[in-house]
Amino acid sequence: MNKYDADQLKGKKVAVLATDGFEQDELTQPRDAVIDSGGEAFVVSLEMGEIQGKHHDQLGDKIPVDRIVSESSADEFDALILPGGLKNPDTLRQDADAVRFVTEFFKQHKPVAAICHGPWLLVEADVVEGRKVTSYPSVRTDLINAGANWVDEECVCDEGLVTSRTPADLNAFCAKLVDEIAEGKHAGQTA
Repeated sequence: MNKYDADQLKGKKVAVLATDGFEQDELTQPRDAVIDSGGEAFVVSLEMGEIQGKHHDQLGDKIPVDRIVSESSADEFDALILPGGLKNPDTLRQDADAVRFVTEFFKQHKPVAAICHGPWLLVEADVVEGRKVTSYPSVRTDLINAGANWVDEECVCDEGLVTSRTPADLNAFCAKLVDEIAEGKHAGQTA
C-alpha cells in the first residue's frame, strides 16, 4: 500500500543529484517517495550511463542517469535531493557544475533535502550559514565550521532545507521532503 498521497506532488519535477558510491537506500527511497506522491524524479549525475550504488560497504544496484549536471539547471526542477554515501558527495563537491546546481536551488528558494554525507555539498555550496541542520556525525564539524547550527535529530527542516542523519531516518526524511516539495518555494531558503 502506498503511504503517500498519490497526487500530492502531481506536476512536480525533482532532481536527485548523485554519482558512483551513493548509499542505495538514500537515493531509491526518496526517489520512490516522490514518484509514489505523483511527482517525477530525475537522476542527475556527472555523466550519462549508470551510477553504482552501495549498501554500506557492499556494492548495490546500478541506477540509470537521466540528465548530466553540466547541462542541467534548477530552472527545470521544483526541488533537489542529495543522497549520501561517503564517495558520492565527496566526488560531487569537487565538481563546479554540481556545486553550481545546488546553489541555484537555494537562490530560487526551492526545497532541498540532504541525508547522511549529502550535506557536504551544502557546505561546498556555502548555503548553511545560520541554518539548523543535521547529518551523519562525521560531517558535523564541517557543517559547524560553515556556520550551521548542527543538531542530533532524526529529521530537521529549516525553511525548505530538510536534513537527516542516516538510512535509519529515511521514513521521517522522505515524509518531510514530500511535504516541503508540496509546499513549494520558501522565502527563507536562500544562498
